[in-house]
Amino acid sequence: MANSNLTKAKRAKNDEFYTQYNDIEKEIYAYIDYNPDVFRGKTILLPCDDPEWSNFTKFFAQNFERFGIKKLISTSYAVDSKIYKDGYQVTMFEESSPQYDSSKTRTRGKIFTLTRDISGDGKIDVDDLEWDYLAGDGDFNSPEVEALRDEADFIITNPPFSLFRDFLAWIVEAEKQFVIIGNMNAITYKEVFPLIKENKMWLGATGNGSDMVFAVPPGTKVDEKDKQKAARLGYVGDYTRLGNSCWFTTIDHGRRHEPIQLMSMADNQRFNNKLKSNDNSYQQFDNYDAIEVPYTDAIPNDFDGVMGVPISFLDKYCPDQFTILWRGGDIEWATSECDFFNPPKPEKAKEYKKQDKTWRIQNPYILKNGKVKTVYQRIFIRHIK
Repeated sequence: MANSNLTKAKRAKNDEFYTQYNDIEKEIYAYIDYNPDVFRGKTILLPCDDPEWSNFTKFFAQNFERFGIKKLISTSYAVDSKIYKDGYQVTMFEESSPQYDSSKTRTRGKIFTLTRDISGDGKIDVDDLEWDYLAGDGDFNSPEVEALRDEADFIITNPPFSLFRDFLAWIVEAEKQFVIIGNMNAITYKEVFPLIKENKMWLGATGNGSDMVFAVPPGTKVDEKDKQKAARLGYVGDYTRLGNSCWFTTIDHGRRHEPIQLMSMADNQRFNNKLKSNDNSYQQFDNYDAIEVPYTDAIPNDFDGVMGVPISFLDKYCPDQFTILWRGGDIEWATSECDFFNPPKPEKAKEYKKQDKTWRIQNPYILKNGKVKTVYQRIFIRHIK
């Protein structure tokens, strides 16, 4: 299930989550390790950024020469266009600049660019950022920011959680490479899953095995348990942890090509302790000609048929090892395209609906002594022979 803070953010459109420098560093260096020249001679756009607060601009500015970047562009969103406006103060950086304009500071977005050494210290880094006010508020859908998108080779940012679908469509429309942060459950969106299946997008290099911690604006309400979790990870103050958050990308990395080490079905049943507490393991679904595999590390290496695996499988997915067929829960695909979908007869469907009001004909389920048991979101996969 999605983390509670992510859910609240979507409802309230609280999109003020600032990514930690070390999380950016770990993810981006994985791409550099795989291809040291991935950003060489390229233009990078950070369209949901604010260098005065965000770490994306700081990171890429500091590594501008090391990565061989041609141009770095960063844009911010005007404070008066945000949901949360309280506590805003003009930074000394902005106020001390000759282009500072008190009539624009709250209503205009800002644009930062980095291309040359303006400080005269012989290197290009964060001290050489040049900035000005945008004509508008910095909305990524504005013609002004779209023009910057079209100029860029890469889009890299932590987009608004509440606008993830729109933001992804905005990038895909322009056919740009990207690295963005989102909720793991976004892979079930109809706009997202086809990109995953067709290997046009995949999960990032650092995965979602641990919670990510984000800074939040002062005064933002944070659940005490999330505040404590952030504190245990070394972040005290205006921070929260967001479970189920992960990176989505189109940039290749080494972990994506590492096959999952698997055992046979018999060895899993004998040695995999997690299976001993799950009596659904390897059972065939009643409505799909496929078996239930509740854990990624329980995928058998000796089963040639279709398997239903949890969405967290994508964190370990190797396209050289598996073919993704589709996801359970999609009624249109199940009824019109899936050749292994076996829907129950109408009278049985009525019976199952009485047993469980949340039951849906397209969701993978197992029968236990005549009782229906729906399984959470599953992705259907098959070994590549």
